[in-house]
This record gives sequence, structure tokens and C-alpha cells, in this order.
Amino acid sequence: MTNEQTEIEQAAQTEEQTQSGIFQAIGVITGDVAFIKDEDRDKYIANITIGQYKYNLFPHGSSWSKLASFHGLRKQIESTGISKQKLIVYPKITHYPGREQQHKIAFQLVAFENDNVENSISQELDDLEFKLSGLWQFIPVCRTPCITIMRNFSDQRLEYIKQAQLSSKVNFMKAAHIPLMWKDSPVKPFRFNPKLEKEQQGKAMFVSIKARFIPGKDMFGFDSLLGMPQDEPPKYLKAGKKDKAEVLKNKLAFKRQRTANEQMKGTNQPKVVPKKLDPIETSPATVIEKPKLKPKS
Repeated sequence: MTNEQTEIEQAAQTEEQTQSGIFQAIGVITGDVAFIKDEDRDKYIANITIGQYKYNLFPHGSSWSKLASFHGLRKQIESTGISKQKLIVYPKITHYPGREQQHKIAFQLVAFENDNVENSISQELDDLEFKLSGLWQFIPVCRTPCITIMRNFSDQRLEYIKQAQLSSKVNFMKAAHIPLMWKDSPVKPFRFNPKLEKEQQGKAMFVSIKARFIPGKDMFGFDSLLGMPQDEPPKYLKAGKKDKAEVLKNKLAFKRQRTANEQMKGTNQPKVVPKKLDPIETSPATVIEKPKLKPKS
């Protein structure tokens, strides 16, 4: 068994008395949805406008079943002409290496109101409300503390990642970091201190809350507790540091190679040398007027 697999399984282990709950980030948004056909890639892309703010809207995954709601929503809008829709979504957060650069928020479609999903989360949440359950902590690339959503553990998922290719495995276990404004939190968000030894660091608490999405600020704001903070989180899966470093190394190498190929392609293009005109030649744009003959007197 590799070190990476050992780390994965260790992350999935808990104490004998397993705490209840799961990692999740799901909510309800309402807005005007627009689908656009990307002719180059022969696929549809979508966005949702909430108030005056526009956000990308993605399907949740690429399998046929997960694309069904995405295309079902498109067909409903085309047939009814009604673009304003109530959606159940996962938040999709992109953080950038520099802390000064603002993160970007998009959404992944889970279902829309006319799907008539039994026991739908939309029956529990109002518009712009989300259930967030995860690890309450700071991350290096974000000034605002986040709730980190890990991949929930199951035996089937563990078997999958043991057999999956390295890049697929790391991507599958990638965590989501949801920026949250929570002024009077009962527990402080964990912050890594490089000056302390591992035993002195402490750890992030598992919290489960209801929060509201704040369009424009691209943040979530605390609304209410759904359960007391827990020392031990539910079982989860986490990629090993060596695996993540290897995937990043391969990705950077691929980008460098692609850039080099593009530069090589540009330098190999034949240069067009403009033809030098002889003194008696003229360019095609030059028009020579013939001398006019004087009429005979």
C-alpha cells in the first residue's frame, strides 16, 4: 500500500463513537437563466443573473444522469419562454494563488423547481439560503475564513480512488472552500501557525450552519446553527500531499510544453517578404492617368 493510500484511509478513520452529520454545501437560488450554444465546442454554456449580478451555471458532472437536469432546464426555458427559475445548486468556488485576487463564485445545477424532487431541499430553504457543513478554518489563499467541504467517505468511493488514475483520483477528492462571514462564531476558525509544532497546532472544528449567499460581495453570511460544533468530523476522503504535488507538477509541465509548441509553430511559419518595386513599377493601388490630348485648333 502506498503512502498516499495510507493517508487516504487514515483520513477516513474516526473514533469508536462516530459523530453524526455529513459534509455538504447545497442551497437555493432564483434568477434569470440564459443558455448559449458554444459552436466551437458543440455544447451549451449557461449563466444565471441574480439581481444585477451574473454567475456561471454548470451541470453537476459530465455523466448522462447529471446532465439531465441541465438540459431539462434548457428545454423548459426554450418551450415556455420563462427564464426566471428557482434552482437547487452546489456553490462552485475558485480561489487564486494570490490572496489579493478575489475568489470567483459559480454554481452547479442539481435540480430545478419543476423537477418535482420529493423531499426537496427547496422545501427547507428560502431563496439564497444554503446548508453548509464542513471544517471551519482559514486557508492560505483567502483572507476570509472558509467552511471546507471534504468528500464524504464510502467504501465504494474508497475502492474507486484506489483504482483511478492519479489525476482523476486527486480531482475527485478535491475540497471546496466556501468563504463565510461569521462574526460571533462560537468557535474560532482554525489558522495554521508555522511557528508551532504539529502537536500544538490544534485543529479545525466541524460546523453545520445555515447561511445566506450575498450577491455582489460573492460571500456567504452566517444565519443560524444547525448543530453544535464537533471536535471530530464525519468520515471523509483526502488526497495525499505527494499525489497532489505530482498532479500539479504534471499539469505545469503540460502547460509549458503546450506554450513551447505554440511558440515553435509561430516561428516555423514562412515569412512573407514584400516584393520590392522597380523604379518603373507601381503598386496595384497606384493609378497612372494618361496624358490628355489637346484639341486641334
